[in-house]
Amino acid sequence: MLLENGNLMKLQEVIAKKVQEGIKSIYGVDLPTVEFQPTRKDFEGDITVVVFPMLRVVKGNPVQIGNEIGAYLVEQVDVISKFNVVKGFLNLVVSDSHYLDFFNTILGETSYGYAQPNSKDAVMVEYSSPNTNKPLHLGHIRNNLLGYAVAEILKAAGHKVYKTQIINDRGIHICKSMLAWKRFGNGETPKSSGMKGDHLVGKYYVAFDKAYKAEIGELIAQGRDKAIAEKEAPLLLGAQEMLRKWEAGDAETVALWKQMNGWVYEGFDITYKNMGVDFDTLYYESDTYLLGRDVVKDGLEKNVFFKKEDGSVWIDLTDDGLDEKIVLRSDGTAVYMTQDIGTAIQRVTDFSDINGMVYTVGNEQDYHFKVLFLILKKLGYAWAEKLHHLSYGMVDLPSGKMKSREGTVVDADDLMDNMTETAASISEELGKLDGYSREEKERLYKTIGLGALKYYILKVDPKKRILFNPEESVDFQGNTGPFIQYTYARIQSILRKAEDVVLNSIENTLVLHEKEKELLKQVQLFPETVQLAAENYSPALIANYTYDLVKEFNSFYQQVSILGEPDAMKKYLRIQLAKKVGEVIEKAFLLLGIHVPERM
Repeated sequence: MLLENGNLMKLQEVIAKKVQEGIKSIYGVDLPTVEFQPTRKDFEGDITVVVFPMLRVVKGNPVQIGNEIGAYLVEQVDVISKFNVVKGFLNLVVSDSHYLDFFNTILGETSYGYAQPNSKDAVMVEYSSPNTNKPLHLGHIRNNLLGYAVAEILKAAGHKVYKTQIINDRGIHICKSMLAWKRFGNGETPKSSGMKGDHLVGKYYVAFDKAYKAEIGELIAQGRDKAIAEKEAPLLLGAQEMLRKWEAGDAETVALWKQMNGWVYEGFDITYKNMGVDFDTLYYESDTYLLGRDVVKDGLEKNVFFKKEDGSVWIDLTDDGLDEKIVLRSDGTAVYMTQDIGTAIQRVTDFSDINGMVYTVGNEQDYHFKVLFLILKKLGYAWAEKLHHLSYGMVDLPSGKMKSREGTVVDADDLMDNMTETAASISEELGKLDGYSREEKERLYKTIGLGALKYYILKVDPKKRILFNPEESVDFQGNTGPFIQYTYARIQSILRKAEDVVLNSIENTLVLHEKEKELLKQVQLFPETVQLAAENYSPALIANYTYDLVKEFNSFYQQVSILGEPDAMKKYLRIQLAKKVGEVIEKAFLLLGIHVPERM
């Protein structure tokens, strides 16, 4: 066969080589590169060679050049059946036999679209990384969905992947929740209150803030300056003292810290399970906050860092277009940058095959990661060249659409529950679930609701800010998760009705319907799309590819008969093509963490 695994990019490589040979043969000059673009819908063709860039080395009329190269390709490449030239665009028609040969190679291939497992570098992907003083919120949802999807895409592209998070389980914010529970909690627990543990702890973080502001108000009323009142409020002083006790290892304080963090972890686990994300390994700030100090001291000796008069240690990055950055305070204590340096090195020590890391963190930390990656490079770590900050924008909601437990932040559990309720409401209105049991409906509502949420967030380029509208996301028409899920269910319905006919292969002499060919071309793009999504750390490429595939299938479904086709070979082709499209939809959606229902 001309192509390896029927890959379209391989065909383009063959054509590019033959175009270069043709230019050399006809005009006696070397063409360094060949530019392709998709053929416009209103022109006949499957691949378009752009002639205009050739004019840099070939003098002449672009239409004439296109015709001469087109004739050369028809003669030299057996799967190019004909061509046409429109101005400076050479449109090549690929023979039906090429697409049928391709389809025959993937008919029984269960791993189609995925690269050989662990054939590429091992990568660690960090996401979520919450504080243990409150529940996960809307920002964490985008973070988790992006990180999980990128990890799955990298895995499908051939990488060995470790999913991780660093849990921010220490610091003054944690002590605020602890102190408020100790002062106002009266021994309340998740069990006694009926609340998830993370919500209970978050309740006391809010209680601290409310009481703290009241104390500030009292001090101001007594004549204190506001800035002084904020520093001298008894609750804040109490939280600071509790932090000192924790750092000193005070048994009572550490026991309370472990108890309340345990409640939070139980709550997080429920949220992660409902969200459909997981982790291979966990890191805790309480274990890592001292990491990096020895690395900095070693870097100081190697002149990577420098010490100021007050004893603090810095790095000068002004020659790199950044600024000076502190890495150790004058008292020798670490800053976040120090911890992140140490944690990165520790991860490579723990997992020696790692040759790259992806940090899923909001775009407000863009500068931090530029500095971190540059410091690690200056320290001489080769793997620092393969560090990536998966930076993403904020998610906003239309005013009044969602409630929030804390009044300012949209709770992740609330949002997921709301999505299920929205899916139920819209599904009932559309009357799509006649004959379903209550249990079946509830499972389907969750599948549709979470699928809508995930798809709506992941179809957008990570760098862009999102305005998330729950009702719009559950629309059964347009570029939405439910629309794609419904098409998958339609395919499964077709397959259930199809006769159990098995042919060894599909004859490559068949003449394809235009819609069959277009659908085969879209299926053929799946492996390439997985690789591109991995290279760009972009689940949006997978999401929008799937939408394009579904649109192409629905056009095919409306214009050709599948089960009613009288010709046995053509009928078998169409059934198998529908089946393969369903498989690709399911695989693509699983990369996004979305499930597809057998019936809708």
